[in-house]
Amino acid sequence: MRRSVRTAALSTTSALLLALAAPAAGAAAAPAPRIDLKVLLVDDGGPATAAIAAELDGSGTPYTLLNLQQAGRAVIDAGFLADTVDGRPRAKYQAVVLPNDNPFGAGSAEMAALASYEKSFAIPQVDAYTYARPEVGLNYPVHGGYSGSLDGARAEVTAAGKAGPFGYLDGPVPFENNSPDVAESYAHVAQPAAGADFTSYVEAPLPGTQQRGSIVGEYRHDGRRELVVTFVYNQYQQQFRLLARGIVNWLTQGVQLGAARNYFSVHIDDVFGADDRWDTVLNCTPGDVDCAPGQGTPDPIRMTAADAQYAAQWSASKGLTFDMVFNGGGSELFKEENGGTDALAQQLTADRNAYRWVNHTYNHPFLGCVQDVSVVPWTCAKNIDGSTKYVSRAAISAQIGDNRSWGLRAGLPLQNDELVTGEHSGLRILPQQPDDNPNLAPALSDNAVAWLGSDNSRERAQRHVGPALTVPRYPMNVFYNAGHTSEQIDEYNWIYTRSSDGGSGICETAANSTCLPEPLDTGTGYADYVVPLEARIGLGHVLANDPRPHFIHQSNLAEDRIAYPVLDRILGDYAALYADSTPLVNLRQREIGAELRDRATWNAAVAAGQVTAYRIGDAVTVQAPSGVKVTATMPVGTRQNQLLGTSGFGSPYAGAVSGWTAPGLLQNRVTFTLPGAAPAAARTVKAGPVQSSAPRLPLPAGVRKRVPYGVTG
Repeated sequence: MRRSVRTAALSTTSALLLALAAPAAGAAAAPAPRIDLKVLLVDDGGPATAAIAAELDGSGTPYTLLNLQQAGRAVIDAGFLADTVDGRPRAKYQAVVLPNDNPFGAGSAEMAALASYEKSFAIPQVDAYTYARPEVGLNYPVHGGYSGSLDGARAEVTAAGKAGPFGYLDGPVPFENNSPDVAESYAHVAQPAAGADFTSYVEAPLPGTQQRGSIVGEYRHDGRRELVVTFVYNQYQQQFRLLARGIVNWLTQGVQLGAARNYFSVHIDDVFGADDRWDTVLNCTPGDVDCAPGQGTPDPIRMTAADAQYAAQWSASKGLTFDMVFNGGGSELFKEENGGTDALAQQLTADRNAYRWVNHTYNHPFLGCVQDVSVVPWTCAKNIDGSTKYVSRAAISAQIGDNRSWGLRAGLPLQNDELVTGEHSGLRILPQQPDDNPNLAPALSDNAVAWLGSDNSRERAQRHVGPALTVPRYPMNVFYNAGHTSEQIDEYNWIYTRSSDGGSGICETAANSTCLPEPLDTGTGYADYVVPLEARIGLGHVLANDPRPHFIHQSNLAEDRIAYPVLDRILGDYAALYADSTPLVNLRQREIGAELRDRATWNAAVAAGQVTAYRIGDAVTVQAPSGVKVTATMPVGTRQNQLLGTSGFGSPYAGAVSGWTAPGLLQNRVTFTLPGAAPAAARTVKAGPVQSSAPRLPLPAGVRKRVPYGVTG
């Protein structure tokens, strides 16, 4: 396969740009163009452009969406793309994303305008999913290539890809194969055409051979650059999630509003307390509200000192700090029932600095409405006048304050503004309690709580509750009431199998559930089915630039320690995919809350058109409303200009620097100076020939919509 040398190509382009920028002898220098930091995304309704749009949305990168299917849409012409501001030529978009290499048709004036624009201002173009053919620098697949499914295949980042936009990856790019009954991918794997200036960045195996062909590469022609992607994907698929950062990095040339990192934090709820155990005969949890009062005998699950020692050792060896969400009253109750000592509490407090600690109330009561548990499912008790009876402000405040005092006596390093109530109670929960406990917000004020944990499966969006902002948490489907794998599988089968297979049949009627084809084996089902599934879901969250934490329970670190295989799988899979420059980011609750808050504020300003950003040469200017922090990703070595001198910007991640910033003292905008090696924009040059219309491409069933992970809970 012919591969251009990436560094040579860049050197040639840099020389061309310098030549284009140099004025003729005796002529006045033309002003450098202004390049607005916004992406033009042309959408045909397909999943590939939707995936790139989702990536831009997630990172906070501004873009203009042009829907080709919308009647009366804007027409792309020279005026749509560029104009002059203060005597300086302005490119309105720093990059162009097309659904394929030419979605407009042969001889299109719109494509001609885009080609001229891209050449004039050195604007890169991404072909989100296109057919392999000479017009994009590739041979047709029939000439030594392949068209078909890549389900389960392992693509690889090439040396050029690692040296270029995909350097944050270790190399492997595995394609999902979640269901043998659903086609989840389709690709055109091809060799570069003879004489084409094509650099392959990601390659896939050619079935039946030892060779590989390109599925992502850069084609340089006629003074233009295209990132040619010849496989289809949706925004949720792992293969796209792995490559999305590199696609955006390539199209923005490393100068980007917005940022993305890979986050993973794990909360361990009910620490010092005990969790009730699933009864495999009764198919409910004695002591909890899913069993009728008096049904069964509670058999609580609680960590031991040995479990605590293992947790500290595991956390240190993996470099992942647990957030211990604790109930101090659980230790006091244990001491009352066990001769006044608690070896677990002694061990955990001895290792206190190995963890972060979050207040979970003193003894984990339900803090919403007063529950009537005489019926299953429970209901809210009523006052005499028929209104809902709620837990009082004083009771809520006492639970928060008493647990805080216990933690301080134990020497725990607390952040007093963090709280997770037991079962996220006090917040609304459907169907029984459609509104927050009105006493919750005042109690949060009484205790200066600013960050309140919530259940992401109930409420994904962050919101205000009195003085606090919620921090939505992902529940992992490792059950709180299971200490042994056999208990987890027994309950799993009860929830996720049909009544005809001995299950509850809930999966047959619940809107967000899928039935297992048959019950899982109690001996092998956990390792063979639950662990891979939960790890895939968890890793999917990690790869989606989502800082929301995951939560499990202390019972999952006890007895069979059933949480660790899932966590080990997530961490192991991540390490096999990413380079050392792209570590997992492990934040505590208040930091996650602040990240979500700042993103929401920034995104609202972008959506309202209140953010202006542009680049002129090596200078970048960003202006946002007062009080709105700016998020950006820039080349290493970028400096932020201050009233006096400059300061460093951001922190290193994935081969760039990124972060949040704000104008300095007596400034009303953020300005950066890029390092001298950052790619520059070109002067106006006549456009080359326009490519012919791209053919319509097939979409496998699993790509048209999100491919289900499988059974969900």
